[in-house]
Amino acid sequence: MGLIYFIFFWIGASVFSFVNVLIYRVPKKISFVGGRSFCPSCKTSLKPYDMIPVFSYILLKGRCRKCSSKIPVRYLFVELFGGILAVQCAASVPLDESGAGIYLLKTVFLLITGALLTAVTFVDIDTMEIPNGFVLALACLGAVSLFLFPEVSLPMRVIGCFAVSVPMLLLTVLIPGAFGGGDIKLMAAAGILLGAKLTGTAFFFSVLAGGVYGIYLLAGKKKGGKDHFAFGPFLCLGIWAAICWGNEIIGWYLGLLP
Repeated sequence: MGLIYFIFFWIGASVFSFVNVLIYRVPKKISFVGGRSFCPSCKTSLKPYDMIPVFSYILLKGRCRKCSSKIPVRYLFVELFGGILAVQCAASVPLDESGAGIYLLKTVFLLITGALLTAVTFVDIDTMEIPNGFVLALACLGAVSLFLFPEVSLPMRVIGCFAVSVPMLLLTVLIPGAFGGGDIKLMAAAGILLGAKLTGTAFFFSVLAGGVYGIYLLAGKKKGGKDHFAFGPFLCLGIWAAICWGNEIIGWYLGLLP
Protein backbone atom coordinates (compact mmCIF):
# COMPACT_ATOMS: atom_id res chain seq x y z
CA MET A 1 0.00 0.00 0.00
CA GLY A 2 2.98 2.31 0.55
CA LEU A 3 3.64 2.53 -3.19
CA ILE A 4 -0.04 3.19 -3.88
CA TYR A 5 -0.10 6.04 -1.37
CA PHE A 6 3.10 7.45 -2.87
CA ILE A 7 1.47 7.47 -6.31
CA PHE A 8 -1.65 9.11 -4.92
CA PHE A 9 0.52 11.74 -3.21
CA TRP A 10 2.03 12.81 -6.51
CA ILE A 11 -1.31 12.70 -8.27
CA GLY A 12 -2.73 14.94 -5.55
CA ALA A 13 0.22 17.33 -5.70
CA SER A 14 -0.17 17.56 -9.48
CA VAL A 15 -3.91 18.21 -9.26
CA PHE A 16 -3.36 20.90 -6.67
CA SER A 17 -0.68 22.48 -8.83
CA PHE A 18 -3.59 23.19 -11.17
CA VAL A 19 -5.57 24.47 -8.17
CA ASN A 20 -2.84 27.10 -7.78
CA VAL A 21 -3.56 28.12 -11.37
CA LEU A 22 -7.27 28.47 -10.57
CA ILE A 23 -6.58 30.51 -7.46
CA TYR A 24 -4.46 32.97 -9.43
CA ARG A 25 -6.35 33.14 -12.72
CA VAL A 26 -10.05 32.92 -11.89
CA PRO A 27 -10.27 36.21 -9.93
CA LYS A 28 -8.31 37.95 -12.71
CA LYS A 29 -10.63 36.57 -15.43
CA ILE A 30 -7.68 34.82 -17.12
CA SER A 31 -8.52 31.60 -18.95
CA PHE A 32 -7.26 28.54 -17.11
CA VAL A 33 -8.00 26.17 -20.00
CA GLY A 34 -5.33 27.21 -22.48
CA GLY A 35 -2.03 29.00 -22.34
CA ARG A 36 1.22 28.18 -20.61
CA SER A 37 1.83 28.85 -16.95
CA PHE A 38 3.94 31.96 -16.40
CA CYS A 39 5.74 33.94 -13.73
CA PRO A 40 3.36 36.59 -12.34
CA SER A 41 6.24 39.08 -12.09
CA CYS A 42 8.09 38.85 -15.43
CA LYS A 43 5.39 36.95 -17.41
CA THR A 44 7.98 34.45 -18.68
CA SER A 45 6.41 31.13 -19.68
CA LEU A 46 7.48 28.32 -17.40
CA LYS A 47 9.34 25.30 -18.72
CA PRO A 48 8.03 21.81 -17.91
CA TYR A 49 10.88 21.26 -15.45
CA ASP A 50 9.81 24.41 -13.60
CA MET A 51 6.37 22.95 -12.92
CA ILE A 52 7.20 19.66 -11.19
CA PRO A 53 5.00 19.68 -8.08
CA VAL A 54 6.87 20.37 -4.83
CA PHE A 55 10.33 19.63 -6.29
CA SER A 56 10.51 22.62 -8.62
CA TYR A 57 9.76 25.05 -5.80
CA ILE A 58 12.47 23.50 -3.64
CA LEU A 59 15.07 23.32 -6.43
CA LEU A 60 14.37 26.92 -7.47
CA LYS A 61 14.56 27.97 -3.81
CA GLY A 62 11.21 29.66 -4.13
CA ARG A 63 12.30 32.05 -6.88
CA CYS A 64 11.61 32.50 -10.60
CA ARG A 65 14.40 31.06 -12.74
CA LYS A 66 14.28 34.10 -15.05
CA CYS A 67 13.78 37.18 -12.86
CA SER A 68 14.53 35.75 -9.38
CA SER A 69 11.27 37.12 -8.01
CA LYS A 70 9.97 35.30 -4.95
CA ILE A 71 7.34 32.64 -5.57
CA PRO A 72 4.73 32.76 -2.77
CA VAL A 73 5.20 29.86 -0.37
CA ARG A 74 1.47 29.24 -0.76
CA TYR A 75 2.23 27.42 -4.03
CA LEU A 76 4.35 24.87 -2.17
CA PHE A 77 1.85 24.60 0.67
CA VAL A 78 -1.09 23.95 -1.67
CA GLU A 79 0.81 21.23 -3.55
CA LEU A 80 1.92 19.51 -0.34
CA PHE A 81 -1.60 19.77 1.03
CA GLY A 82 -2.97 18.25 -2.16
CA GLY A 83 -0.63 15.29 -1.88
CA ILE A 84 -1.59 14.67 1.73
CA LEU A 85 -5.29 15.07 0.92
CA ALA A 86 -5.01 12.53 -1.91
CA VAL A 87 -3.49 10.00 0.49
CA GLN A 88 -6.31 10.68 2.95
CA CYS A 89 -8.88 10.12 0.19
CA ALA A 90 -7.24 6.85 -0.86
CA ALA A 91 -7.10 5.64 2.73
CA SER A 92 -10.67 6.59 3.60
CA VAL A 93 -12.40 4.82 0.71
CA PRO A 94 -12.93 1.11 1.53
CA LEU A 95 -11.75 -1.38 -1.06
CA ASP A 96 -14.63 -3.85 -0.74
CA GLU A 97 -16.67 -6.12 -2.96
CA SER A 98 -17.52 -3.19 -5.25
CA GLY A 99 -14.10 -3.61 -6.82
CA ALA A 100 -11.07 -1.52 -7.73
CA GLY A 101 -12.92 0.51 -10.36
CA ILE A 102 -15.45 1.94 -7.91
CA TYR A 103 -12.65 2.48 -5.39
CA LEU A 104 -10.72 4.60 -7.88
CA LEU A 105 -13.82 6.54 -8.95
CA LYS A 106 -14.72 7.40 -5.37
CA THR A 107 -11.14 8.34 -4.51
CA VAL A 108 -10.80 10.60 -7.55
CA PHE A 109 -14.21 12.13 -6.81
CA LEU A 110 -13.17 13.00 -3.25
CA LEU A 111 -9.87 14.42 -4.49
CA ILE A 112 -11.62 16.66 -7.03
CA THR A 113 -14.07 17.79 -4.35
CA GLY A 114 -11.21 18.63 -2.00
CA ALA A 115 -9.42 20.49 -4.79
CA LEU A 116 -12.50 22.59 -5.53
CA LEU A 117 -13.03 23.42 -1.85
CA THR A 118 -9.38 24.46 -1.61
CA ALA A 119 -9.75 26.77 -4.61
CA VAL A 120 -12.88 28.30 -3.07
CA THR A 121 -11.02 28.81 0.21
CA PHE A 122 -8.07 30.75 -1.17
CA VAL A 123 -10.04 32.77 -3.72
CA ASP A 124 -12.42 33.86 -0.95
CA ILE A 125 -9.47 34.78 1.28
CA ASP A 126 -7.95 36.87 -1.53
CA THR A 127 -11.10 38.53 -2.87
CA MET A 128 -13.88 38.05 -0.27
CA GLU A 129 -15.91 36.53 -3.12
CA ILE A 130 -16.85 33.00 -4.20
CA PRO A 131 -17.08 32.71 -8.00
CA ASN A 132 -20.36 31.35 -9.34
CA GLY A 133 -18.41 28.89 -11.48
CA PHE A 134 -17.06 27.21 -8.36
CA VAL A 135 -20.56 26.98 -6.88
CA LEU A 136 -21.88 25.43 -10.10
CA ALA A 137 -18.99 22.96 -10.15
CA LEU A 138 -19.81 21.87 -6.58
CA ALA A 139 -23.46 21.40 -7.54
CA CYS A 140 -22.39 19.25 -10.49
CA LEU A 141 -20.24 17.14 -8.18
CA GLY A 142 -23.30 16.75 -6.00
CA ALA A 143 -25.26 15.42 -8.97
CA VAL A 144 -22.47 12.94 -9.78
CA SER A 145 -22.32 11.82 -6.14
CA LEU A 146 -25.92 10.61 -6.40
CA PHE A 147 -24.60 7.71 -8.48
CA LEU A 148 -21.37 7.11 -6.54
CA PHE A 149 -22.98 7.43 -3.10
CA PRO A 150 -26.63 6.36 -3.57
CA GLU A 151 -27.09 5.88 0.16
CA VAL A 152 -27.94 9.60 0.27
CA SER A 153 -31.28 9.74 -1.54
CA LEU A 154 -32.35 12.38 -4.05
CA PRO A 155 -35.12 13.77 -1.77
CA MET A 156 -32.60 14.24 1.06
CA ARG A 157 -30.27 16.06 -1.33
CA VAL A 158 -33.08 18.36 -2.45
CA ILE A 159 -33.95 19.10 1.18
CA GLY A 160 -30.26 19.65 1.89
CA CYS A 161 -30.11 22.25 -0.86
CA PHE A 162 -32.54 24.44 1.10
CA ALA A 163 -32.11 23.29 4.71
CA VAL A 164 -29.21 25.62 5.49
CA SER A 165 -29.12 28.06 2.58
CA VAL A 166 -32.67 29.37 3.13
CA PRO A 167 -32.14 30.14 6.86
CA MET A 168 -28.85 31.84 5.90
CA LEU A 169 -30.71 33.94 3.34
CA LEU A 170 -33.46 34.89 5.81
CA LEU A 171 -30.90 35.84 8.45
CA THR A 172 -29.07 38.00 5.91
CA VAL A 173 -32.33 39.77 5.05
CA LEU A 174 -32.90 40.49 8.74
CA ILE A 175 -29.25 41.33 9.45
CA PRO A 176 -27.63 42.73 6.29
CA GLY A 177 -24.12 41.41 5.82
CA ALA A 178 -24.62 38.37 8.06
CA PHE A 179 -23.60 36.14 5.15
CA GLY A 180 -22.36 36.83 1.67
CA GLY A 181 -24.30 35.71 -1.38
CA GLY A 182 -21.49 33.35 -2.30
CA ASP A 183 -21.68 31.70 1.13
CA ILE A 184 -25.41 31.09 0.73
CA LYS A 185 -25.05 29.65 -2.77
CA LEU A 186 -22.12 27.50 -1.66
CA MET A 187 -24.22 25.86 1.06
CA ALA A 188 -27.08 25.30 -1.38
CA ALA A 189 -24.68 23.43 -3.66
CA ALA A 190 -23.22 21.59 -0.67
CA GLY A 191 -26.72 20.40 0.20
CA ILE A 192 -26.93 18.58 -3.14
CA LEU A 193 -23.59 16.95 -2.38
CA LEU A 194 -24.15 16.05 1.26
CA GLY A 195 -27.88 15.67 1.82
CA ALA A 196 -29.86 17.34 4.60
CA LYS A 197 -28.28 15.62 7.60
CA LEU A 198 -24.64 16.23 6.71
CA THR A 199 -25.32 19.75 5.42
CA GLY A 200 -26.49 20.71 8.88
CA THR A 201 -23.41 19.05 10.35
CA ALA A 202 -21.17 20.93 7.92
CA PHE A 203 -22.72 24.24 8.88
CA PHE A 204 -22.30 23.46 12.58
CA PHE A 205 -18.59 22.79 12.04
CA SER A 206 -18.31 26.00 10.02
CA VAL A 207 -19.95 28.20 12.64
CA LEU A 208 -17.86 26.61 15.39
CA ALA A 209 -14.56 27.13 13.55
CA GLY A 210 -15.53 30.60 12.33
CA GLY A 211 -16.63 31.59 15.82
CA VAL A 212 -13.31 30.55 17.33
CA TYR A 213 -11.46 32.52 14.64
CA GLY A 214 -13.69 35.55 15.20
CA ILE A 215 -12.99 35.48 18.94
CA TYR A 216 -9.27 35.27 18.17
CA LEU A 217 -9.48 38.34 15.91
CA LEU A 218 -11.45 40.32 18.48
CA ALA A 219 -9.17 39.30 21.35
CA GLY A 220 -6.12 40.32 19.33
CA LYS A 221 -7.86 43.54 18.24
CA LYS A 222 -7.16 42.59 14.63
CA LYS A 223 -10.80 43.13 13.72
CA GLY A 224 -13.57 45.28 15.15
CA GLY A 225 -17.04 44.06 16.01
CA LYS A 226 -18.43 45.40 12.73
CA ASP A 227 -15.61 44.14 10.51
CA HIS A 228 -16.03 41.14 8.22
CA PHE A 229 -13.78 38.23 7.35
CA ALA A 230 -14.05 35.57 4.68
CA PHE A 231 -16.44 32.88 5.92
CA GLY A 232 -16.10 30.69 2.82
CA PRO A 233 -12.95 28.94 4.12
CA PHE A 234 -14.84 27.84 7.24
CA LEU A 235 -17.76 26.60 5.15
CA CYS A 236 -15.32 24.59 3.04
CA LEU A 237 -13.70 23.21 6.19
CA GLY A 238 -17.12 22.24 7.53
CA ILE A 239 -18.13 20.59 4.24
CA TRP A 240 -14.94 18.53 4.17
CA ALA A 241 -15.29 17.57 7.84
CA ALA A 242 -18.86 16.43 7.16
CA ILE A 243 -17.71 14.35 4.19
CA CYS A 244 -14.98 12.64 6.20
CA TRP A 245 -16.39 12.32 9.70
CA GLY A 246 -19.96 13.62 9.67
CA ASN A 247 -21.78 10.31 10.07
CA GLU A 248 -19.42 9.16 12.82
CA ILE A 249 -19.88 12.38 14.78
CA ILE A 250 -23.67 12.24 14.40
CA GLY A 251 -23.61 8.62 15.60
CA TRP A 252 -21.43 9.56 18.56
CA TYR A 253 -23.75 12.43 19.50
CA LEU A 254 -26.89 10.30 19.23
CA GLY A 255 -25.21 7.71 21.43
CA LEU A 256 -24.92 10.30 24.19
CA LEU A 257 -28.66 10.90 24.24
CA PRO A 258 -30.72 9.01 26.84
